[in-house]
Amino acid sequence: MTDPRAEEQPLRVTRRFAFSPHEVYREIRETGPVRRVTMSAAPDAWLVTDYAEARALLADPRLAKDHGRALELYPDDVNSALSSDLSHNMLQSDPPDHTRLRRLVTKAFTGKAVARLAPQVERIVDGLLDDVAARGGADLIESFALPLPIEVISELLGVPLADRAKIRDWSMPFVVGHSEGVERAGREIKAYFAELIAVKRADPGEDLLSDLVHVMVDGDRLSEAELVAMAFLLVFAGHETTANLIGNGVLALLRHPEQAAALRADPSGLPAAIEEFLRYDSPIHIATTRFTTEPVLVGDVEIPANQFVMISLLGANHDGARFADPEVLDTTRAAAGHLAFGHGIHYCVGAPLARLEARIALGALLARFEVLELDAEPDGLEWRKSTFVRGLSTLPVRVR
Repeated sequence: MTDPRAEEQPLRVTRRFAFSPHEVYREIRETGPVRRVTMSAAPDAWLVTDYAEARALLADPRLAKDHGRALELYPDDVNSALSSDLSHNMLQSDPPDHTRLRRLVTKAFTGKAVARLAPQVERIVDGLLDDVAARGGADLIESFALPLPIEVISELLGVPLADRAKIRDWSMPFVVGHSEGVERAGREIKAYFAELIAVKRADPGEDLLSDLVHVMVDGDRLSEAELVAMAFLLVFAGHETTANLIGNGVLALLRHPEQAAALRADPSGLPAAIEEFLRYDSPIHIATTRFTTEPVLVGDVEIPANQFVMISLLGANHDGARFADPEVLDTTRAAAGHLAFGHGIHYCVGAPLARLEARIALGALLARFEVLELDAEPDGLEWRKSTFVRGLSTLPVRVR
């Protein structure tokens, strides 16, 4: 059965969808859990916004992620712009390839392995906050939220200190979807990691990239192309999610000073607060590309085969059927079960590291500064122009 609402004019994905998504979701929430959408330079897709349906689809094997097959659904001109060896990674693959790639990296991101990184994260956080304190304030995105995860993942991978600014610059075009920038950055980052991998092969260090170069599981090891793609994925995913989590979390506390005061007085509430920040303004807006391999029924709407499906993590985490008063920030609520890190076999492998970084970063920020104030007009803050991530472009603050 097909719901007649599926024949409605597709919802146009515009700047408003990127900058004010919560408003858009409030308007379309009553139309059902799925809605056709249209985008420039891409095929039409189906937007899923309700929690139950989003969670089920994230784990549904009828939705595939294989990048090569996905490219076949794009127009030829877009296909060529998106084609890149860097996309052949575990995030954009299906079993058995996904299973094989993931098992080679999972051990580095277990809770126990990540906990050992805490002293390094604390050292990096303290250094960044020293600079913020010396200036009496800063743009927290540029000076804190972005450099922290770049430093952590770069240290984890064994990227030299002098190269870390380049790593960040190379990843940006992939977030905003600028095809020319993606091609250029892709070439440069492939060349860089190929060279770094050669160094690690000849002279391994105590870092994750050296481990990946030499690891073997059941006689299997990563190829050169897979190593480059894996390094890129860990850098890209490792800093975007965490940077936006920290920035969005700080903004939430600036807008709710009573909850900031409560966390400052009792830091033991930080782990629960991190889960609420993940739910309240999820750092990833739309889950990475999926497409149907056969017709899939969502609610009363049948999505045909070979159609792209956009699963809104942000929308699902604001579904009142799952979270009471979803538009209210409550750092004491039981927000476990949110979909900010996805669900199913593609659940974010770096989730423990993102949680650790956010807990240490926000805890140190609150402990260091008795005064933490927004240094801009609240309505003047701008969000990144991206339907993939949900993060601020800047966050100017005063501190004391």
